[in-house]
Amino acid sequence: MKLVYTHENRLFVSNAHNLLEQAGIHCVWKNEFAASAIGELAPISSWPELWVVNDAQHERAAVIIENAFSQSHLPQWFCSQCQEINEPAFDYCWSCQSEKPESS
Repeated sequence: MKLVYTHENRLFVSNAHNLLEQAGIHCVWKNEFAASAIGELAPISSWPELWVVNDAQHERAAVIIENAFSQSHLPQWFCSQCQEINEPAFDYCWSCQSEKPESS
């Protein structure tokens, strides 16, 4: 088994689990209920983890998760107020705080 994904928010791990299962990649959770151990363990040590059962499917699983959670395929947007270019994840311009246009 190989670790393919971990995140502090179990909803992200659950989403990744569903994506992999839909792709036919069997995976298991670890630390699913470890949040109660925070204090005894470092917080990052208790994050939920998703492990791929078949090591040969690890690379494919990592690509599926990266593609699902990446916003790099979205275009940057141009602020009409201050002329700055903003990353796709920004809903407001980093420079002047103008709202992202609806068409972007």
